[in-house]
Amino acid sequence: MSHEPFETLAAVYAAGALDGDDLVQFEAHLPGCAECQAAVREAQDTLARAMLSARPQTPLPAVREALVRRVERTRGAGRRAWLTWAAATAVVAAVAAGFTATWVAVRYEARLGQMARETAAVKERLTRNEAALQEQVALYRGAVELLRDPATRVVDLRGQGTAASASGRMIWNDAGGGHLFVAGLPPAPAGKTYALWTISGGTPRAAGLFGVDASGRSAHRIAPEVARGAVGVFAVTLEPEGGTPAPTGPIVLASK
Repeated sequence: MSHEPFETLAAVYAAGALDGDDLVQFEAHLPGCAECQAAVREAQDTLARAMLSARPQTPLPAVREALVRRVERTRGAGRRAWLTWAAATAVVAAVAAGFTATWVAVRYEARLGQMARETAAVKERLTRNEAALQEQVALYRGAVELLRDPATRVVDLRGQGTAASASGRMIWNDAGGGHLFVAGLPPAPAGKTYALWTISGGTPRAAGLFGVDASGRSAHRIAPEVARGAVGVFAVTLEPEGGTPAPTGPIVLASK
């Protein structure tokens, strides 16, 4: 027998559909043929991957009939070789078709699930960003309204101590409250927060707590009811989370 028939029998052998003289001859040929060994390994790997990536499939009627014909075929050498190849090809083709369809469906469902999760995450980020943007727009709009009042002051705050590179700007109206804009202030350590104080006649009054983003920026609004008249100094201190009745921590920003 030439080498060519053995090449065609490799896939049949890997599928376990080779028998009789063909099986005996192929197994005698296989140990000394690297090409056939590689073909068998490739076919076995393909079938193994298909088995691992799909659910069991019910054989089609055509496949079942092909197997029956294979069992009942005559023992003529030519007919036996043809039916062996036809039956094995039908089995492999049917299994491969079923596995391929299931694999595609599983991959498609997984991709749809991933896309749904990605879409939900994007929508959540957009919602958060939109809310933050609306808040900033409202804050800047309020600052512009204050600046239209001739009584409004613009006061610069300078960094102090370990926050010497930080800066701040207060837009303040004794009757309408104010807006504080901060830059370069490091994020507060865990369990800490920044507190704004208005100081009149040496007496500090709490004007709210705030944090900064990763870039050290923040915009903080002071309500009109907090104003309580003329303010001499504005200061920011680092305080325990939740705030304190009076300043206890280091000053990080001050207007004088």
